[in-house]
Amino acid sequence: MLEGAEDCLVSSSGMNAATTMLLALVPAGGHVITTTDCYRRTRQFIATVLPKMGVTATVIEPSDLGALEAALAARPDTALFFSESPTNPYLRCVDIPAIAALCAKTGTLVAIDSTFATPLNQRACALGADLVLHSATKYLAGHNDVLAGAIAGAAGPIAAVRAMHNVLGGTVDPHAAYLLLRGLKTLGLRVTHQNGAALEIATRLEAHPRVARVHYPGLASHPDHAIAARQMTGFGGVVSFEVDADLWGTAAVVDAVRLPYIAPSLGGVESLIEQPTVISYWDQGPEGRAAVGIKDSLIRYSVGVEDVEDLWADLAQALERSKG
Repeated sequence: MLEGAEDCLVSSSGMNAATTMLLALVPAGGHVITTTDCYRRTRQFIATVLPKMGVTATVIEPSDLGALEAALAARPDTALFFSESPTNPYLRCVDIPAIAALCAKTGTLVAIDSTFATPLNQRACALGADLVLHSATKYLAGHNDVLAGAIAGAAGPIAAVRAMHNVLGGTVDPHAAYLLLRGLKTLGLRVTHQNGAALEIATRLEAHPRVARVHYPGLASHPDHAIAARQMTGFGGVVSFEVDADLWGTAAVVDAVRLPYIAPSLGGVESLIEQPTVISYWDQGPEGRAAVGIKDSLIRYSVGVEDVEDLWADLAQALERSKG
């Protein structure tokens, strides 16, 4: 109902929803198109597991429609285009209507991971996507206390995913389903507040002398701001920014905050902060991180429902205390 879709499958996690979808809808020897900036484990599945079934992938920049057109021309048998919008962690946005129009010419399904957007800010199916995915662990459940995933969309593809899901498992447990329903009751209240608070924090960060760059689609400086403004009614609660510091100077900022928890998740009522180099990509050397665009100076901040002035005062003192 939230996505305006024909059908929906709820599963045990966002990754379970994504991997089951890929296994169900991409045939052996098939081809997928995806984008550069995306959740690490999704990228890893496409790069390391699908090739064992002869599946190849073309990776393009999120807003490069020319590259998508060329990839479809080279492989008109492409089964699936899959991207997040906004992406993780740089919050790039893809032009869903334009992508859907190009993919329709070759019969390629369009799947959008809309975890960062939520159905409140973006309805991917109405924009032309065949499928929309959510890590329901994040904004849909909203309290940092449950794991769940969801995939909604056209009845035919969902039926195929459900058949694969019945084989692979990954069923959401009853208590998690209950907690997800609880979280959905306050989705509108939470995300509306988080939209406003994140935009305010992003705006202030962009003007701060210790911040080199802010990644937030609500800012005019973001490369995909025009796309986001066209297809989103709010820009979400995640702000990524680069500190003018090295790895340890950036870690000092994270260590100096007092209100957010240091944690890799997002979308809950409590604000969370992480340095991707240290938490999500700790096992990758500098070359591995550079290959996927993860900078040592990058911080991802998931804005919760706390008072925005409290959050900003805390972040400002952390930037000041961590100097040098």
